[in-house]
Amino acid sequence: MSPDNSQPLITVGITCFNAEDTIARAVTSAFKQNWPNLEIVIVDDCSIDSSRRVIENLIKDQPGATLVCHETNQGPAVARNTILAHARGEFVAFIDDDDESLPERVAVQYRRIIEYEKDVDTKMIACYASGHRVYPNGYRVALNAIGSRPIVPQGPAVANYLLFYGKKPGWFYGTGTPTCSLMGRRSIFEAVGGFDTDFQRFEDVDFSVRLALAGTHFIGCPEPLFIQHSTEASDKSQEKNLESDLLRVEKHKDYLQSVGRYEYARQWPLIRFYHMTGQRPKMLSALFALFLKHPIHVFRHFMSIGPRRFLHERKMRQPNPS
Repeated sequence: MSPDNSQPLITVGITCFNAEDTIARAVTSAFKQNWPNLEIVIVDDCSIDSSRRVIENLIKDQPGATLVCHETNQGPAVARNTILAHARGEFVAFIDDDDESLPERVAVQYRRIIEYEKDVDTKMIACYASGHRVYPNGYRVALNAIGSRPIVPQGPAVANYLLFYGKKPGWFYGTGTPTCSLMGRRSIFEAVGGFDTDFQRFEDVDFSVRLALAGTHFIGCPEPLFIQHSTEASDKSQEKNLESDLLRVEKHKDYLQSVGRYEYARQWPLIRFYHMTGQRPKMLSALFALFLKHPIHVFRHFMSIGPRRFLHERKMRQPNPS
C-alpha cells in the first residue's frame, strides 16, 4: 500500500544488538502500525549473532524500511543517534529490539501530541506510551506513562525527579521516561543534541534530564500501547547501571549543587547497587548515613518505592506469580 502523503511522515526507529530471538517481533510490530505515512529505520549495532540476517529477510519486500549496520559495537546512545541522523520523519518513535508496539501506538501518540499543542505555546513536547512489562515467569506489570493524568509534568522539576526523586505534589511520573515508549517531533531531539554517547546505560534518563532543563512538557497516553519483554544481557549488569547513574550525577553536578541535592543524588545509586548485588550491610549503612543528612526526603523516598520494590522482586522470583 502506498503511503498517504497528506499525513506527516513518522519515523519508527529500532535499535538492535544480539537480538536474533526477539528482533522479528519488534520489526513486525512496526510494520503493523496503522499510521498511513511511515518509515522504519533499523540500526544493528554490530551484532555477532544472526540478527542482521533476520532483519534483512524481514525488510527485503518493505520499501519503507531501512537497515543501517555499524561496523563496530558503539552502544545504544550512538545507535539512537544513527536513527535520528537517517530519520526523514517530522516525528520519531522508538521501539526496543525486545519489545513490541501495538498497531495503534504511533497514531494515538501523534494525536496526543497534536491535541496538546493546541493548548500550549511550545513544540518541546515528549510523549510517552503506557504499556505492560512481561517477565519470563509470566509476571506482568502495568507501565503507566508519565503525564498520562490531567496535570502534565514539565520543566526542571522533572529533572529533579529523574536525578534525586524530587516529586512535585499532584504530578504523575508513572514509570519514568523510557525511550522505548517515546515519541516526539524530530526537533526536540535536535534541540538538546540527541543522546549522549558517553552513556552505555540509561542514556534515555540523561536525555530526559536535558529535555526537562530545556523546559519540555512530558505528556503520556493512558491506554496500553506497547509490550516490554524483560530480558537479561551483559550490557544490563548492575555494575554498568551504577557507572551510568554516577556519570549522570557528575554531568549534572552544577545543577544538583544549585538545588542542594548533589550528595543525595550521588549516594542513592550506591544504595540501590548494594541492594541489587546483595550487599545488605553496606546498603543499610549507606541508607542510614543518608537518612541522618536528609531524614524527610529519605523517608519519603524509601516509603514510596521500598515496599513496592520488595513485592515486585518477590513476584519476579515466583514460579507462578498471581
